[in-house]
Amino acid sequence: MTERYVVTEEGVRLDVFLSLNSGKTRSAIAKAIEEGKVLLNGEVPTKTGVKVSCGDEIVVDVMEPRPISAAPQDIPIEVLYEDADIAVVNKPQGMVTHPAAGSPDGTLVNALLARVTDLSGINGEIRPGIVHRLDKDTSGVLVIAKNDAAHLSLSKQISEKTALRYYYALLVGKLASDEGIVDKPIARSKKDRKKMAVGEGGRKAVTLYRVIERFPGYTLVECELRTGRTHQIRVHMKSIGHPVVGDPVYGKESPLAPQGQLLHAHKLVLTHPTTGERMTFEAPINEVFAAALSKLGFSGKL
Repeated sequence: MTERYVVTEEGVRLDVFLSLNSGKTRSAIAKAIEEGKVLLNGEVPTKTGVKVSCGDEIVVDVMEPRPISAAPQDIPIEVLYEDADIAVVNKPQGMVTHPAAGSPDGTLVNALLARVTDLSGINGEIRPGIVHRLDKDTSGVLVIAKNDAAHLSLSKQISEKTALRYYYALLVGKLASDEGIVDKPIARSKKDRKKMAVGEGGRKAVTLYRVIERFPGYTLVECELRTGRTHQIRVHMKSIGHPVVGDPVYGKESPLAPQGQLLHAHKLVLTHPTTGERMTFEAPINEVFAAALSKLGFSGKL
């Protein structure tokens, strides 16, 4: 059995990419590469740390039986749009995108397998159809590829920044300006490998933001991702002194956010992989986010 991956970002090490996406340790990946069980664009790589590029194809012989598998589960999931090539869903807060060691089931993928017919096999049996991810406690719009051609097209759009992603976030404190750009590289934290952090040597990360409304002690903003780094908005907002409300990793817990950070992917703009039509998909904020804004006296509409 083999697993196939398509790289959607530039400059990452092969062993790092496979470790992040396969759930295997770096040492296990290194051993597999040394044993010739990994092919990069059809060839055995000469070293574990070779840099991969967007569009590269990686094929891996399964190194050992997987401890987890993605099985269909009858879990309610809101499908905003579906055709032969893509499905667009509104991921609820608290749902993990795909199975992993700490979340073997109950994920978006489990729900999709029971609800959506056909999924791209590019990312293997654990992440079928998954082109991009949302953190567990981040809700909102997510596009799913139903075949490999659609997957490649969507991955390319995200990499080339022609797919646009917009988020609502409630931040702690009062922002100095009504709009701005955070252009700071993001890398794995040297102090805690489970976290990301702004720092030299990291990968380029750019987030645009604009203020929607200000409240005593809080600011509601819309963020646009120009890159797609892990925890990007959460890390960038913390770096400017205004973490996302309720973020247990980069901020602190809040009674306004009993289920985690108030961050919602509200809009996704993309080009349909077959028709070429420019399409926009939107999802309203979740009930917890709406309740928090109501407590703050928000009278607008999102």
